[in-house]
Amino acid sequence: MSVSNPTLITFVIYIAAMVLIGFMAYRSTNNLSDYILGGRSLGSVVTALSAGASDMSGWLLMGLPGAIYMSGLSESWIAIGLIVGAYLNWLFVAGRLRVQTEHNGDALTLPDYFSSRFEDKSGLLRIISAVVILVFFTIYCASGIVAGARLFESTFGMSYETALWAGAAATIAYTFVGGFLAVSWTDTVQATLMIFALLLTPIIVLLATGGVDTTFLAIEAQDPSNFDMLKGTTFIGIISLMGWGLGYFGQPHILARFMAADSVKSIANARRISMTWMILCLGGTVAVGFFGIAYFSAHPEVAGPVTENHERVFIELAKILFNPWVAGVLLSAILAAVMSTLSCQLLVCSSALTEDFYKTFLRKSASQVELVWVGRAMVLLVALIAIAMAANPENRVLGLVSYAWAGFGAAFGPVVLISVIWKDMTRDGALAGILVGAITVVVWKHFEVMGLYEIIPGFIFASLAIYIVSKLGAPTAGMVQRFEAAEKDFHLNK
Repeated sequence: MSVSNPTLITFVIYIAAMVLIGFMAYRSTNNLSDYILGGRSLGSVVTALSAGASDMSGWLLMGLPGAIYMSGLSESWIAIGLIVGAYLNWLFVAGRLRVQTEHNGDALTLPDYFSSRFEDKSGLLRIISAVVILVFFTIYCASGIVAGARLFESTFGMSYETALWAGAAATIAYTFVGGFLAVSWTDTVQATLMIFALLLTPIIVLLATGGVDTTFLAIEAQDPSNFDMLKGTTFIGIISLMGWGLGYFGQPHILARFMAADSVKSIANARRISMTWMILCLGGTVAVGFFGIAYFSAHPEVAGPVTENHERVFIELAKILFNPWVAGVLLSAILAAVMSTLSCQLLVCSSALTEDFYKTFLRKSASQVELVWVGRAMVLLVALIAIAMAANPENRVLGLVSYAWAGFGAAFGPVVLISVIWKDMTRDGALAGILVGAITVVVWKHFEVMGLYEIIPGFIFASLAIYIVSKLGAPTAGMVQRFEAAEKDFHLNK
């Protein structure tokens, strides 16, 4: 690994810029609200792009292009499901959650919101939801650290152990120092880098393969079924892929961006920006994998690394087709995708430990300065646990990402969605929804019933449990009053 390596220099400059943003955010972080929710000060652009970047991890530039490269357009159903799910989440949840959290005790975290919204004096809702966040997000963090380590390992020839720390260190640094503002500001930069990479790369691949007609003919010659959206699929398979979109309603790291918007007025503009970004990025990533079929069939002499690991299709195209300095920028986009997701997951775990355990049960009188430093300590703690889990690259952590997405989507999704649109939902209904959703995911996954993705039955059964159990009781007058005030605020200001 030579110091003159342009890719290495590009990576170092990029990482240094992210850490610098972290120190800039440090100066705007004065209390716990600033550290874990940015003082509810995000404008529409930062809200939109940080929500998108925190959602799309290394999967966007490695997993999906690889799947398209191997199987053709039939793998793109997941992208369609994600676009529909994200749009509905922005439309029905984003603005309402922003005002509901403010009207319900100025809640800073999802467990805090659930506890205030349903007047849960027992602390049961807060504890259960915080535990769900910690368990699934620690696994998520570990998978992100593995992805970052794989990037450093393959790009610079590092040992896996060295790459593990190199990939995680910068993300931990700026999250530790700057908190939510650092994560959101860096996510905005990272989202810009990701869309640049995913718009530029397929265009250059098209030019390298002789234009649209030549490229399509080459893809068809390799296998005509590459164009078949239904190749190798079943009705259950398509529904399962589309079902990924349901997960958006329950992802704490995405919902936190809605809660942090400076006002409801920002949400509509943020939705337009975020959805445009998302559609362009997913279109670009599908195009990279699809056009890669034509390029590597025409150049089998350089197809070895992609044949060995199809998830390297974006990495290899960047290395082959671009000047080393530009390739460094494009490969930094993969690091951006990994870092943006990992940073917000670390922060959500830190928030749960600080706000929902330390402040609520251990130190109710803790000062704001103390809480901010406890939050920073929790970032380090969760990061070290995740690094320990990621130490063995052969473990099954990466396989649990879809499991965690389903867990959050089924346990929290129906509770969040119904809590912001139905005033008659009760505390017992919320508890039933979280428990039924989580248990259904675990049981369905274990028995692999019908081959259906576990988020779908989990979401349906949790929604039914919320409705049935809520109908057996009634919300308090205070719950109804706060809901109606928030709903009025939403409609007046949207």
